[in-house]
Amino acid sequence: MYISNISHFVDATGNIPKHIPKEARELASFIALVIDAITKEDSGTYEVRCFIDGCDGKIESKFSEDKERILWKCLKCNNGGEISGWKGTKWDNSK
Repeated sequence: MYISNISHFVDATGNIPKHIPKEARELASFIALVIDAITKEDSGTYEVRCFIDGCDGKIESKFSEDKERILWKCLKCNNGGEISGWKGTKWDNSK
């Protein structure tokens, strides 16, 4: 399970820096896609694909009861996690 705070992956301007390691940049980009998708549609299954090599499963996500975290999982490999710190980011469409 991945527990991620998006603020750990962005710079002072709210962008994902290019100078961070490739793996961190890829995880941050995936997290940004999940935030973007769920705040547009308010939960469900989206066209966001799992980031695990060899898995082409779709990501299912929902808000936690308090709407502070986004809970996500891959419908194929069951990879999953929680995202916090998403409110007010450039990917938050609920503003």
